[in-house]
Amino acid sequence: MNDVRIIIDSDSGFCFGVVNAIEIAEQELNQYDSLYCLGDIVHNNKEVERLENKGLRIINYEKYKQLHDCSVLIRAHGEPPETYKIAFENNIRLIDASCPVVLQLQNSVRLGFEDSKTTNAQIVIFGKKKHAEVVGLEGQVFNNAIVVNGIEDIEQLDYNTPIYLYSQTTQSLYGYRKLIEAINLKYTNKGNNPDDFLTIKHTICGKVSNRSKQISDFVKDKDIVIFVSGKKSSNGKVLFELAQETNKNTFFISDQQEIEQINFTSVIKNIGICGATSTPKWLMEDVAKQIKEKCFPKAMLIK
Repeated sequence: MNDVRIIIDSDSGFCFGVVNAIEIAEQELNQYDSLYCLGDIVHNNKEVERLENKGLRIINYEKYKQLHDCSVLIRAHGEPPETYKIAFENNIRLIDASCPVVLQLQNSVRLGFEDSKTTNAQIVIFGKKKHAEVVGLEGQVFNNAIVVNGIEDIEQLDYNTPIYLYSQTTQSLYGYRKLIEAINLKYTNKGNNPDDFLTIKHTICGKVSNRSKQISDFVKDKDIVIFVSGKKSSNGKVLFELAQETNKNTFFISDQQEIEQINFTSVIKNIGICGATSTPKWLMEDVAKQIKEKCFPKAMLIK
């Protein structure tokens, strides 16, 4: 058992937007005793717990509307205009940690909506309905967007009018391509040229799209892979499914306690630990240490 290796994926972990939001939150908490945050700062319950212990107070929209004369953090997912309007009316100081990539997408959707008033185009967003980022995007167009989560949702679209197509920044690039192919086919079957009707906006975050290949490369030569992610993470769901497609011996866990559910056999030599762009490095390291201590005390831990 001396030659067992536990390898933590160096490319896994927080994306820039999440890192930035957490750093801003910690700076505020170092100066003040507590700070409100509108929704989970990141879709990882262990990281949320860590920050709550420092004084972060997660609130929902109903609570937010009742606040006055205080400070509230906007997380990386971004917010609809209504959130800023309430802040102005209630004298709330917003600490805006919206991801620059999300803000760029919001602006693109707004511009598309203005243009659609003359072209009669449909604003279509490839994303998860009610996801925080998608709610923010819908708000840019007064909820006049059509949200599709996959090919099964495109029957509702009108293929005799143009479509401006956008994607939530954390969606699967493969899934987006498949959606585009399906919409193109729908136009063709209607006798309309997709090149004339479909305007595609490439709005998936580069960090997310690059992670797809990185995680496939990481998991393919491992005997077993432990994928660490919060259950609410859209990015985590996408990357876990990709990892499992590449290596069927991939298991999803949310924290160290769930390690006990996994059967480590004596033939294992290489154990991979990886996660989503919403998974903290410290959590992956804790999982690796737990596996080493409980199952393979003499294993080599590689970060």
